[in-house]
Amino acid sequence: MSLLELESVRKSFGGVRAVDDVSCSFEEGEIVGLIGPNGAGKTTLFNLVSGLIRTDAGRIRFAGRDITGLRPADRSRRGIGRTFQVVRPFTGMTVLENVMVPLLVRERRVSAARREAQAALDDLGIGHLADRDPAQLTLAQRKRVEVARALATRPRLLLLDEVLAGLNTAEVAEALPFVRSVRERGVTILMIEHLVAALMSVSDRVLVLDRGRLIASGPSDEVQRNPAVIEAYLGEEPTNARG
Repeated sequence: MSLLELESVRKSFGGVRAVDDVSCSFEEGEIVGLIGPNGAGKTTLFNLVSGLIRTDAGRIRFAGRDITGLRPADRSRRGIGRTFQVVRPFTGMTVLENVMVPLLVRERRVSAARREAQAALDDLGIGHLADRDPAQLTLAQRKRVEVARALATRPRLLLLDEVLAGLNTAEVAEALPFVRSVRERGVTILMIEHLVAALMSVSDRVLVLDRGRLIASGPSDEVQRNPAVIEAYLGEEPTNARG
């Protein structure tokens, strides 16, 4: 049984079909990359899986159960966590307090939430930043706090939305082992990324969306050779492509 299954999922905004009859599945323990041109429907797909928006048609199953009609909070409790492309930490709170917020949804003891939040930061190598104001952090550090906040919900599936965007070459090189380390914690990862070479180096499998439709799925080397993908997105230099 797959951890996540999408069956003929559709979503339109006005006359635009943002996600068009997408069917795919994700196995426990995978890192799956999701790529495509701007406007291909990647973030819409994330929003459908996390419950921020509702499907127009189709079904979504998680761990064998239909979650199509569930609210985001209910999906989070079942084990779906996510980050957002634009990092927006809670203002007026320390890094530690930011990570405590999702914990307090299910843990009423503040002291226990504090300990768990600190442990999450320590696991991600940023425990020393616990008392800092997020506004004082680098972009790479803020993105790691965002991941810590998502992991605090104890997800089985983590949706990473452009965690590499805006990072320099050294920061990207440091982030890739970090993504693998999250998987080693038993978390399945689905990630959107425009840095295609970086994403393909860390992914077990890559999905490609174009104008809302799934046009390819497979290992990165296979996807890079797919004529439909080359025409829609990768062009002549797939290892350096951006979208």
